[in-house]
Amino acid sequence: MFYRPEAGHGLPHNPFNAIIAPRPIGWISTRGKDGDNLAPYSFFNAVAYFPPQVMFASTTAKEDRPGMKDTLAHIAETGSFCVNIASGALIDQMNASSAGLAAGVSEFDACGIEAAECETIDAPRVARAPAAMECRSTKIQRLPGEANWLVIGTVTGVHLRDDCVKDGRFDLQQDGWLARMGYRDYAKVQDIFELERPE
Repeated sequence: MFYRPEAGHGLPHNPFNAIIAPRPIGWISTRGKDGDNLAPYSFFNAVAYFPPQVMFASTTAKEDRPGMKDTLAHIAETGSFCVNIASGALIDQMNASSAGLAAGVSEFDACGIEAAECETIDAPRVARAPAAMECRSTKIQRLPGEANWLVIGTVTGVHLRDDCVKDGRFDLQQDGWLARMGYRDYAKVQDIFELERPE
């Protein structure tokens, strides 16, 4: 099978996001003039080590935020955001926070998610997240399409939950790393192995 995206694929569901999988989930928390916000993004990843940098893409809009979502509006307003890492133990709360709530309604409150304050930015973080990265945005780039945006940020602070640091390593094997597959599919990654790079 071959298809050109602009011509359509003829399948009942778009295969694009199922091809690029598994994808880590950036559970992004922000604070704006209208309050706190929390939402998961599966177009998310790390992009550099020194200084540490991350990116995520926002690809839809809301009726009460023409052309963008609450997360993006807050980052444009404040220049900061926090990336919370969701584990298998937090999948229900992560999924609940994806609901399209009205601007100004906090997903922390609506979904019963415990919040904690960040250290280097004025934003909340998910208190029970295995890891959280406080970030200053360095670029907000409009992408082709109706509501597609790319956000890049430099990590200014990192929280690691104490029980997730084992033998000097960040380890989520007990809870499982959570990843987005395609369609409505998710994976909890627990089968881990090591590979040595060739000389």
